Amino acid sequence: MKRIGILTSGGDCAGLNPAIYALAKSLYGKIDNLQLVGILDGYTGLIEGRVRELVEADFEGLIEEGGTFLGSIRQSFKTIDIKDENGSSKADKMVKNVALLQLDALVVLGGNGTHKVANLLAERGVNIVALPKTIDNDIFGTDETFGYNTATQVGVDYIERIRTTAASHSRVFIIEIMGNKVGWLALSTGLASGADMIILPEFPYSVDKMTADLQAILKKKNYALVVVSEGAFSKDEKKLKNKERLQVRQELGFRTISEKLAHEIESELGIQVRTAMPGHALRGGTANAYDRNYTLQLGAYAADLVADDVFGVTVAKVKGKITHNQLKAIAGKAKPVTDVNQKVLAARSIGISFGD
Repeated sequence: MKRIGILTSGGDCAGLNPAIYALAKSLYGKIDNLQLVGILDGYTGLIEGRVRELVEADFEGLIEEGGTFLGSIRQSFKTIDIKDENGSSKADKMVKNVALLQLDALVVLGGNGTHKVANLLAERGVNIVALPKTIDNDIFGTDETFGYNTATQVGVDYIERIRTTAASHSRVFIIEIMGNKVGWLALSTGLASGADMIILPEFPYSVDKMTADLQAILKKKNYALVVVSEGAFSKDEKKLKNKERLQVRQELGFRTISEKLAHEIESELGIQVRTAMPGHALRGGTANAYDRNYTLQLGAYAADLVADDVFGVTVAKVKGKITHNQLKAIAGKAKPVTDVNQKVLAARSIGISFGD
């Protein structure tokens, strides 16, 4: 018998259940005498040894379901290898439980933090295959992650509803989109929704430039849409570390970057600004057709890797082709938006301001 564990870690997103569906369906067709084991609530479940023995019927209908039926809890990579009073770390407990559960391989679905932990476990002898999920689209070495396309569509639909009320009441709206370290989601959402301005962490904004561009926009029409990534910051804040930046903002009474932007615009231009935030709706719901197709390809490819005993890798799309990368080659590496990205070039070409 071959026993394969499956877990989902980090923030949820559309496409997790379809990816598990494709993985399981493919594995059942490739491996005789197979036992799939669901690890509950991500790496936390593996640390605590909380599992569920799965059967084929458990996977029926998952292609249509949002979220993850296995559950997911975040585990900070910074604490994963710290020894407790008994001299055992979370990583040690996971390796031990993989052995106790007699798992021949472990398939993990997650984002950047998940991949860093997966690489750590692989280095300690665990047979691992990873799949790249995150609405942030920030995993190095893959053209895109699953969940990103659906989140973009949710964001665009949300902004289209904001547009009508903004135009009706001649208002400036700031729409804050998830993305703490990178701005891929805000970029794709803002570009597709015809935003007037997109503020990203990769391009620190100038208050003077941002307000001057906004003033020029308002001379051409009666409203404006500003899309901002939650991790964005100004040129004045660039020298501060993230914790320092947040502390300074809190002392000034700002809970979010959209609140700070609204205050800066109102102070400079003397106009009223509204803020809006789709928040966790970007993560929720079922995957769109694109992400379902994508996750089915990723899941089936991951099953091939497991069946062929190819471990220490993560599935990826590179130049449109489904392939895989070594975990050690991509774990912990950043994938920021750059000045030469085609979406950025297109946005600038059509007159979208980045406030920089």
